[in-house]
Amino acid sequence: MAVITISRQVAALGDEVATAAAQKLGYKFIDRKQVEHRIVELGFPQEKLSKYDERRPGFFASLAKDRDEYLNYLQLAVLEAASKGNCILIGRGSFIILEELQNLLALRFVSPDDVRMERLKNEFSWNDKQARTRIDESDTNRRGFHKSFFNLENEDPQHFHLVLNTGILSIDDSVRVIESLVKTLITPEKEEAGTKRVQDLLRGQQLVNQLLYTYKYSISFLRADVRDNSVTLQGIADSQAIVDRAVESAAKLLPSCAVTSAISIVQRH
Repeated sequence: MAVITISRQVAALGDEVATAAAQKLGYKFIDRKQVEHRIVELGFPQEKLSKYDERRPGFFASLAKDRDEYLNYLQLAVLEAASKGNCILIGRGSFIILEELQNLLALRFVSPDDVRMERLKNEFSWNDKQARTRIDESDTNRRGFHKSFFNLENEDPQHFHLVLNTGILSIDDSVRVIESLVKTLITPEKEEAGTKRVQDLLRGQQLVNQLLYTYKYSISFLRADVRDNSVTLQGIADSQAIVDRAVESAAKLLPSCAVTSAISIVQRH
């Protein structure tokens, strides 16, 4: 059971390769619309999705509570999909959300600008200016999205197992490379370890969302590190009373786990 994430430039054939690879491997392709649908289904307002979804939030949007809410629902949607295994996820920081999984294969697809421009011109009957504008807007939005939500450069190759240039490689070539990597890198031991880790990450994110959106505890940057039968809560609160209630609720929600707090208390004046 492998989990494959794809980061891509616009017009670098990321979606096309993902679709073909999923068919070849017998995996499920989790596309943009499925992730968006699940984020809304979990509770994020549909009308606010366009402010955050794979774009850098505007100044006021970046300061709003909605930003953190979007990120929590996004992480939950991605972890839910990954927990089922044998899947391909595209975009939305999935490679960083799932970076702890031992059975992860993180790929990035790029193409030269002139190749991307020709693809866009052919697909949409655009001129050079329109194609260039689309490339610049998309690249800027994707860089801004990853910097804003994950504080990283999505174009940095160190985050990926492999970067593929689809200006050189065809869709079929790329699928053969992916198939080979899955067979070579994803061992039964990695599958077992990755399956266990994603379940812990999923339990942690489910707990965070329950504490924030069901119990409505006011804790900034709340995270729950779940490992085996222990949970450590992290974040910032303005009173010990809130921390104590959060720990008590977490213990009820995960009764098989020992819950400890590493939440910092910063009183607001």
